Amino acid sequence: MNKRHNILIVDDELDLRELVTSYLRKEGFAVYTAETGDEAIKRLEQEPMDLVVLDVMMDEMDGFTACKEIRAFSQIPIIMLTARGGEDDKVMGLQIGADDYIVKPFSPRELVARIEVALRRTQGIQQVDDTGYRFNELRIQPSGRKVFVNGQEISLTKKEYDLLVFLLEHRGRVFTREHLHDRLWGMDTQQGTLRTVDTHIKTLRLKLKPADRFIKTVWGVGYKFEVDS
Repeated sequence: MNKRHNILIVDDELDLRELVTSYLRKEGFAVYTAETGDEAIKRLEQEPMDLVVLDVMMDEMDGFTACKEIRAFSQIPIIMLTARGGEDDKVMGLQIGADDYIVKPFSPRELVARIEVALRRTQGIQQVDDTGYRFNELRIQPSGRKVFVNGQEISLTKKEYDLLVFLLEHRGRVFTREHLHDRLWGMDTQQGTLRTVDTHIKTLRLKLKPADRFIKTVWGVGYKFEVDS
């Protein structure tokens, strides 16, 4: 599996780039590097990559800013590296779109394990055909806006369906209630509140049982769709 995946390492420390590059290549990954956030963004816009390992503490553009800019045009999995292990930093990274967070110093084996988990999360759902997805008992047929659990069609409202598909198509990524509200209800607060997001998540989970386990709550941050590893 590893040889088919292109990994971009973004860090302004040459020693760390070389260490991580050497280890990942031994594990069979194709590894590319960037010294700055700007360089990484340009590379991602021009070349296909499967995952980004992004350092937080960089001089020209910090990792948080780079992550935001990458998320403006790509849903590629992002693992952030940092020397700061505080909860606030981790929450901020997840809120702006990172998929995982690893604190320095770390073992290369741990990084490889986290990379493989992130790749499985984004590729774990099987595409049935050009218009549908299936994972275990859950099947979604976008062409008819239909959802099936254990072969039985589930009746969802338009917003419930849109919410499910949005989370599924960005599986593994955590979204805040604010982001989901703006994405699905728009900026007009008369069309919904943050509590509306929670209510729709609750009813969606009830209707999807036992496939409700795929919709995860990340306490203090928001929600995500995550397949079984």
